[in-house]
Amino acid sequence: MRQTWRWFGPRDLTSVDDMRQAGVEGVVSALHHVPTGAVWTKDEIARRQAEIRRMKDGSPSGLAWEVVESLPVSEDIKKQKGAWREHVVNYKTSLENLAAQGLETICYNFMPVLDWTRTDLAFRVAHGGTCMRFDLIDFAAFDIHILKRKGAAEGFDAKVVEAAAERFAGMSETRKIELAANVTAGLPGSTESMSTGEVLQHLDEYAAIDAERLRAHFVAFLEEVTPVAERLGMRLCCHPDDPPFPLLGLPRIMSTAGDYRRILDAVNSPASGMTLCSGSLGARPDNDMPAIMREFAPRVHFLHLRNVTLETPGTPGSFHEAEHLGGHTDMVALIAEVLREEARRKAEGRTDHQIPMRPDHGQDIVDDLGRKGQPGYPTIGRLKGLAELRGIMVALSHPVAGLGQ
Repeated sequence: MRQTWRWFGPRDLTSVDDMRQAGVEGVVSALHHVPTGAVWTKDEIARRQAEIRRMKDGSPSGLAWEVVESLPVSEDIKKQKGAWREHVVNYKTSLENLAAQGLETICYNFMPVLDWTRTDLAFRVAHGGTCMRFDLIDFAAFDIHILKRKGAAEGFDAKVVEAAAERFAGMSETRKIELAANVTAGLPGSTESMSTGEVLQHLDEYAAIDAERLRAHFVAFLEEVTPVAERLGMRLCCHPDDPPFPLLGLPRIMSTAGDYRRILDAVNSPASGMTLCSGSLGARPDNDMPAIMREFAPRVHFLHLRNVTLETPGTPGSFHEAEHLGGHTDMVALIAEVLREEARRKAEGRTDHQIPMRPDHGQDIVDDLGRKGQPGYPTIGRLKGLAELRGIMVALSHPVAGLGQ
C-alpha cells in the first residue's frame, strides 16, 4: 500500500515537516478554498503542489500531491437543479486541469446535504483521549427537537423517540448549541457550514428526490465525467455514506456492497471505482469489510483505514471512532485482502498495483489534546494509526508471515 496522509493546506496544524517525519510517501489534499461547483485552475493546483514540495525552511520535502480528496460534487448536480449543467462542465474542466498537473486519483462523494455526521467531536474514551462519536439518541433529539423537521419522529424507533425526548429535556442550552453545530458542520477542511434554517431549506428541496431518483442523478453525472476520466487515465473513486444509513429523511445510496454494485455496474469503467473507507462502511454491522474488498478489489482505487466501535445493535446505531486495530473491523483480514489484490495487479502488469492508503481519522491523544485541530485529523493519533497499519502491512508481506498459522 502507498502510505499517504491527508493535508488541508498551510493552515493545517500538521505541517509538511511533520508528514515527512511520519514516514509518509505521498499527500492527499484538495483546494478547500475554491467554492463548490467552480473550476479548479491550473495555477491553484500548481500552488498547492508547490506548498507540499517544500518544508518550513524551504528545502525540498520529497513529497508530492498524489490523491485529490475531494473534488466536491455540488448540491445542484445531486438535485439536478439550478446551475447543475454548468457545474458538470466545470467538473470536467477541473479533471482536465488536474490531469495536466499529473494528478490521477480523485476521491469524491455523493451524500446529499451533509457530509460526515457526528454528534460529538471530542468524546472522551477510557484512556483519556478523545474521538468523534455518533450517538443515535442525541441525533434524534437534534432532528426532532432542535431542527424540528416535519415528520422526524416517524423515522425513529418508538424507544429512540422516547429516549430522545428525555435526553433533550435534560440538555443544557450550551449542549443544544454544540450539538447543532456538530451535526451541521460543513465538509472537512472547508469554510462552509450551515444553519438549521439552511439545512431545512436543503431538505425541502430534496422532498421529491428518493433513493431511486438520486441514484439516477448519480449515474447521469458519472456518464458525463467518467469518459473524461478514462481518456485522461484518471481514477474516480466514490467515498461511502458516513454514517451508512439514512439521516434527516434524506436518501443514502452508497452505504452497502449492493449500493456500490448498482453504481459500478451502471457505469462499468475501470476509471470509476471505490474509495473503500473501513470506518464509514464499518458503522453498519452487516457490512463485511474483507468481503467488500474482495468483491470490488479491481475497482478499489483508494483506501481509508480506520475503525469504529459499534455501541448498539442494528442499523442505524450509535458508534464511536476506535483505535485503528480496535473496533468492529478485522483490520488484519482487510489488509490481507488488499495485499492480495496488489499482488494480482502487479502480476497483471498494472501501473496502479500499489493502492494509496491513508490512516483515516484517529483519536486525539498526548499533544493532540487541546490543540483544536481539524476534527478527526489529529497529528499524534493518526501517526499511531499509521504505525499500526504499517506494522500489519510489513508483517503480512514478510516471507515467514504464514508460519504458525
